[in-house]
Amino acid sequence: MGIWESFLSWLRSLFFKQEMELSLIGLQNAGKTSLVNAIATGGYSEDMIPTVGFNMRKVTKGNVTIKLWDLGGQRRFRTMWERYCRGVSAIIYVVDAADRDSIPVAKSELHELLMKPSLTGIPLLVLGNKIDKSEAVSKQAIVDQMELELIKDREVCCFMISCKESVNIDVVIDWLIKHSRTARIHACSLTPVYTA
Repeated sequence: MGIWESFLSWLRSLFFKQEMELSLIGLQNAGKTSLVNAIATGGYSEDMIPTVGFNMRKVTKGNVTIKLWDLGGQRRFRTMWERYCRGVSAIIYVVDAADRDSIPVAKSELHELLMKPSLTGIPLLVLGNKIDKSEAVSKQAIVDQMELELIKDREVCCFMISCKESVNIDVVIDWLIKHSRTARIHACSLTPVYTA
């Protein structure tokens, strides 16, 4: 992008609010609602109750308004995921990195969801949560065990986070804001990016 285009983009950002809609999915107890709270307020609570069905929350960061659909991860709610993922700016898939036994189920559910034609091309952000716990697996283990390298029809990004200790929440917000600006202007890169 040239200097003039950068200047025009900056100038537009002063006057125009941008909006994006995201679906936050993953198995139960992965930390989805904790992530919503960390993004919205920077806060964390040990006393979270599982989401029943879904919750919607709007968060404003700079000139970007983010509409977050926090979807329940229990088996009976997973059939709703596709409906709430259609047409969103990005799908955020939260994985409990400290629960090694749940990762194969998380992988299976993710790959089954991404086979739906209505979700083709929507960027995917995979977050390995709970890295504050000693039993948490590494980012490479998440990438390998979730078979993220097999996902070819969309941009894929993976970060390791801790909602409890606010680790990499700022990186997640930066990624989301970047996608609010580029989602409508540029086609997504189909190259997987596994950072942070």
